[in-house]
Amino acid sequence: MHSVNAQEATKEHKDSLNTLNKAYYDLNLRVFQADSKVEDIDRIFQLFTDDFTYVHPKYGGTYTREDLYNGYVRNQKNGGYDGRVVDIKIVNKIIGLNAVTVEKRFVQKEDGDIVEGEPEMTLFEFKDGKISRIFEYW
Repeated sequence: MHSVNAQEATKEHKDSLNTLNKAYYDLNLRVFQADSKVEDIDRIFQLFTDDFTYVHPKYGGTYTREDLYNGYVRNQKNGGYDGRVVDIKIVNKIIGLNAVTVEKRFVQKEDGDIVEGEPEMTLFEFKDGKISRIFEYW
């Protein structure tokens, strides 16, 4: 009987991580639209711990929660979110203990066509029911 409870707890844990991960991508897709608002960005940041960090070695290294928030707002104000991204396609996902690794592709409008981008790998780490770190491997 004890092992069944452990299995149920593990499944519940994985489901909650998967739900947070899906919410992150759904909210980002909303922000990427031309009519998005600062409130849409705020919803993403409700998913993060206070000490959240975003790591993207190819694009500047490590960002604090505040750095990343300011970047989102700046991109939005500058018209960087123009609706070109029409979907974020999750190709593969591995859910572990307080971590999720995702293989995704951005689906974008380019010259009137819908084009899938290259596969990109992202690691999400979780703490206290929130996303504590995102590490981009692309």
